[in-house]
Amino acid sequence: MTVIAFLGAGSVVFTRELLADILSFDELRDVTIALHDIVPERLETAELIARRTADQLGAKPVITASLDRRQALEGADFVINSIQVGMYEATVRDFEIPAKFGLRQTIADTLGVGGIFRALRTFPVLDGIAADMLEICPDAWLLNYTNPMAMNIGYLAATAPKLKAVGLCHSVFWTVHDLCELLGVPLDEVDYSGAGVNHQAWLLRFEHRGESLYPKLDELLEKEPEMRRRVRMDMYKRLGYFPTETSEHSSEYVPWYLHHDEEISRLRIPVGDYLRISKENVDEYHATRESLLRGEPLDVSRDATEYAPQVIHSMVTGTMRRIHANVANRGLITNLPEGYAVEVPCVVDRLGVRPEQVGALPLQCAAVNRAFVSTGQLTVQAAITGDKRMVRQAAMIDPNTAATVTADQIWEMCDELTAAHGDLMPETLR
Repeated sequence: MTVIAFLGAGSVVFTRELLADILSFDELRDVTIALHDIVPERLETAELIARRTADQLGAKPVITASLDRRQALEGADFVINSIQVGMYEATVRDFEIPAKFGLRQTIADTLGVGGIFRALRTFPVLDGIAADMLEICPDAWLLNYTNPMAMNIGYLAATAPKLKAVGLCHSVFWTVHDLCELLGVPLDEVDYSGAGVNHQAWLLRFEHRGESLYPKLDELLEKEPEMRRRVRMDMYKRLGYFPTETSEHSSEYVPWYLHHDEEISRLRIPVGDYLRISKENVDEYHATRESLLRGEPLDVSRDATEYAPQVIHSMVTGTMRRIHANVANRGLITNLPEGYAVEVPCVVDRLGVRPEQVGALPLQCAAVNRAFVSTGQLTVQAAITGDKRMVRQAAMIDPNTAATVTADQIWEMCDELTAAHGDLMPETLR
């Protein structure tokens, strides 16, 4: 019987969606679902969701719930990681302290000062997960959803190279989905391929029946000037390839936008947007829990759009799929650094997740990616070596931070964030 462990199962909305997708597959309706969270109430809520979802779908999984991670990992074939170390309170600190220095952020979970400190809070927990998995379920696949994706996969590649870890993110798929809707082209008739780093990959091929759709997108942007008032559209027009993450995300990975008031207005950038999103997620958790306790049904209508259920189904049944996933760069993208995480097309079947070699990215795309990668590499090395200067150097290299605040301010800001996050940080970096 296939065993799927959920770490951070208390991320209940995400857990609900993944469970609905998994249990919708005929071949996965009797799997074992092992739920784990460190917060008792959230774990209880996740178990309620799992049982309610199974009942509504008529599935018969075995469902367990444990506050003990090692117990949840017993016999696991797949481990889905969606933890958030520090939760909402840590996110607020990641925004409010940099804002005192005039640093604007939109999402702050991938790059920049917010991404750096989210990574540093997460790495110690990843150490524990990797050690437990290599001891308890060494053949299991770690399917990581936790951000910052590239830093986390890069860290695991450096510290636990024997762990079968892959990072899953739906940004490439949803970019193509939304562009198809915009252009009035059926998604199932479109062929596409993207590569780069997570949240900053590039749509290298985007074709309908063998013809590039980029000229059609150019025509639309020429006719509809309001559509050009988005960061992704602006980057596409200047760089020639469409970035595969939202404008809100993309704006804080480059030095061109967030420190200019006129650019924020022109491109309608929602500064601090993730604080609103995070608060809404907390509210949705409470609303979902209350609904469950009242015995109300869940919305389990899903189309299996998340990658983890598809990956599990492909490995269990041999059904071949092609997805975009995050893995260590072992000659996959030749003009990005070896060993750090990249996002590339991958084939999935019973043999696992097998990345495809992309070769060299267009030079301008690789140039933008390198600043992104350098910030992540310095963050990973700071945690591995315990070198506090590397944390500050990572922030100095980050494009948006460097364009906004002075080196002295970066040092002071990192000192304040380190103190504010306290024992969530690696001991050597406090």
